[in-house]
Amino acid sequence: MKVVTVGSKSFVTSFQLAGVPGIISESPQKALDEIKKLTDDSDVGLVLVSDDISKSIDDELTALRTEKSTLVFSLPSIGSEKTVVDYRVMLKKILGV
Repeated sequence: MKVVTVGSKSFVTSFQLAGVPGIISESPQKALDEIKKLTDDSDVGLVLVSDDISKSIDDELTALRTEKSTLVFSLPSIGSEKTVVDYRVMLKKILGV
């Protein structure tokens, strides 16, 4: 299983230094298209997305998480502010509860 990153140039490059491939995308819509392609690939098990990209497409990512077995996880990008994530609410959305 592969791990792939999607996000800004600095986000992707920082993971590439650690050997994790990535796709640079400055636009949330383009990133969503790339994430959809990655979740269709059976070799990809985890997609890491920068939070500056994922904020505006959060609902679409939640819907994608319910349909696909590939994990899609948002991580803080360089310089982003600390935010609190309510994982219970996220899980309820994904599970449809």
